[in-house]
Amino acid sequence: MKPKTVFITGISRGIGNGLAKKFLEEGYYVIGTSTAGKGNIKNENLKSLRLNLSSEKSINKCVEDFSKLNRKIDILINNAGVLLDEFETLLKINPLRESLEVNLIGTVSLTEKLLHFMNKKGTIINISSSAGSFEHTRYTKYPAYKISKAALNMYTKVLSIRLKKRKILVASIHPGWVKTDMGGAEANLKPEEAATNIYNRIISLKETGQFWFGQDKFPW
Repeated sequence: MKPKTVFITGISRGIGNGLAKKFLEEGYYVIGTSTAGKGNIKNENLKSLRLNLSSEKSINKCVEDFSKLNRKIDILINNAGVLLDEFETLLKINPLRESLEVNLIGTVSLTEKLLHFMNKKGTIINISSSAGSFEHTRYTKYPAYKISKAALNMYTKVLSIRLKKRKILVASIHPGWVKTDMGGAEANLKPEEAATNIYNRIISLKETGQFWFGQDKFPW
């Protein structure tokens, strides 16, 4: 029996790397992207593609390369993202523009181009953040990142409504505070732990258009 296919952006490190390994362990065929087009995982059920979400040309090439694989997508995980203003409290236009290009516009562009390849009853996951939650906003650090993730959450909502008739589930997931280049060494979750939590949420997902942390709904 042909394994199900999961498409994961940003698998070269961090949560994306953990997700790729977890889905491979569970018997999935993994298509993973990175800016270099390669990673540190060697597996016959893994295909790596080059993708730079800040470049429309790169997005188009990635989709073209994927189309040549002659596969349908069961699960799309938009994991790749950037945090460019970690130590900023004032909003600056360049970090905002660059954050939106990757975390929102590039992610939306890729998703829209891949919808044609989604299996009916498939799943689309946007890896978001508590930083994108209006209810959890208490301070002004990394404002560009916050705005980009809040906008990504709105894309989750509108896309979930659009795809209801196709029975494709769409969700945002807050992965928690994870020990990655973005999360830092002080974080309380290893990438593998976050990946397992996300995997468990995905395979048990039955409701579309929601924001999740673990098995619980997270406030928008």
